[in-house]
Order: sequence, then structure tokens, then C-alpha cells
Amino acid sequence: MAGTARVSPDPEPVSIDPYIVLASAVVGFLVGMTGAGGGALMTPMLILLFGIKPSTAISSDLVAAVLMRPVGAVVHMTKRTVNYRLVGWMVLGSVPAALLGAYALHLFGNSKGAEDRVQIALGTALLLGAAAMILRYVLDRRSGRRRHGLIGEVTVRPLPTVAIGVIGGFVVGMTSVGSGSLMIVLLLFLYPLLGANQLVGTDLTQAVPLTVAAALGALAFGHVEFGLTLSIIVGSVPAVLAGSLISSRAPDRYIRPVITFVIFASGLKYVGLGTTALGWTLAAVLVGAGAYWLAYVRPRRAALRLLAPDTATTERDLHLEGAAPPS
Repeated sequence: MAGTARVSPDPEPVSIDPYIVLASAVVGFLVGMTGAGGGALMTPMLILLFGIKPSTAISSDLVAAVLMRPVGAVVHMTKRTVNYRLVGWMVLGSVPAALLGAYALHLFGNSKGAEDRVQIALGTALLLGAAAMILRYVLDRRSGRRRHGLIGEVTVRPLPTVAIGVIGGFVVGMTSVGSGSLMIVLLLFLYPLLGANQLVGTDLTQAVPLTVAAALGALAFGHVEFGLTLSIIVGSVPAVLAGSLISSRAPDRYIRPVITFVIFASGLKYVGLGTTALGWTLAAVLVGAGAYWLAYVRPRRAALRLLAPDTATTERDLHLEGAAPPS
């Protein structure tokens, strides 16, 4: 009817999905315990389990991480496991690179082809992270090197550290993955004598301004779904706090393989491996890992304890397996 004003429909209310809250709590707890990046677990979960579009899952996860990351960082600050010089050099490279990565995600657009390219980029990043974690473990076992450096005594290498920030920041802005998976692995190679908890604490702290920059980019380019973001926050923030508080008591040898396996599985799915092939591949990996543990790790550990070699050797071997040395 002429002269009648058109009334726009009411905006949809922001709702919390209890299933996403529960799943986010599981991921947040693992992030707090192990330092593994939330994007490496949260984003694949949102896409594969809940059918969220990749661009929406990535951006919503980044905005939620603005509240999630500082929780773990504060816990590590109180434990004095943060090297603030490393943080400064990494932030110098990561913050502008994260904004650039968010803009690159925007340029990909929302077409089906663009979503496929985002998934392939995400899968490649995850597979590289999983492979590097395994390689670092193998190199540590072969060298017998124990990470015993003090967090305040490390010699900082500015240019390589900035480069890690640039690489990780761009990947974080583009895929929300990098801070706890790719960047922590690169730091392990660059500073091999530092303990994992020290590297995790440093990385979590530098991830705070990095995540803020990436989240601002996500908000600017309009991929965020606020109901999804709120669901992630409600589930993950308390869980990250709980996981961080007990992280010093959780043996890495139990948690790290699980995280690596999840990252590996998600990466294979994203790069296009079919469901049947993915199932057989993961089953083969689990069988192979179980056979390795039964044939090599378990007998070796038992022999070390029965034969009671010298204390230094025992402490070194237990450390490389992720256990705390005897007091």
C-alpha cells in the first residue's frame, strides 16, 4: 500500500548452542593444559562437527580467543615462564602480519571455490605443524639433549624471532591456526634448550596482542557470527583456566600425542582426503603408534628402571619421554 512505511524484520537473537559450549570446553581444557593452539582444534571442530562455514568458524574463533588467550597467559606470568624479550620481537612481526592475513581471507570471498581454498590452506598448515612436532621429538631423542635453559638467560635472536612472528601472524589471520601449533614448533627449533612450559608461556603471552589484531581484522571484514562466538567463550574460558592451573602436573607424554593426532587428522580432512581413506589412514597410524610403544618404549622404560643405570642417564631418558625427573 502506498504511503505505508516498510518495517524491517527484527534481528535474530544471539543464542548459545549448548553442544558448542560443551565441545569448546573440551578444547579449551586441552589448550590450557598443553599450550596447543585453539585454532588447530577449535576451528576444525566447528567445521567438521557442526557444519560451520570455514570463514565464519575462523573469524568467530579468533574473536573468542581474545578472551581465552589472556587466561592462560596470566597463569604462566605468575609462574614466571614468560620471556618478555622474545614476546616483544615476535609481536613486532606477528601483529601487522595478522592484519594482512585477515585481509587476504577477505579477498578470498565467500564463494564455494574460495571456501575450498581456505580449507586447503588450513589443512596444509595443520599437516606442517604435526610433522614438525614429530620431527622435533625424534631429534630430541637422538641427540639426548635436555631443555634446561633458564627463561631469562636465553640469547634472543631478533631477526629469526621476528620472522617466526610474521609467518605465524599471517597464518593466524588467514586460518586462526599458528600461535600454539606452527609458532610453538618454530620456537622449539630456534631455542631448543628451553623447556616446553617456558616456550608455551612465552607463546601464549605474545598471542594476546596477535589475537587482538587478527580479531579486529575479522570484525572489520564481517565474517563473525556472534552467537557462535559467545558459545565458544562460555565453554572455553573457564576450561582454559582449569587446564592452565593443572598444566604443571600433566605429563606431556600423554597429552602431546593426542594433540598431534587431532591436528594430523584435521589436516588430512581439509586437504581433501575422503572419509573412508581418512578412517583407514588414522587407524593405521594408531596401530603403528601402539606397536611402537609396545615394542620399544615400554620395554625400554622398564629396563631403565630394573637395571637402575646412573641417575643422569635415567633423568635424561625420562625427560625425553615427557616425564618429570625424579626428585
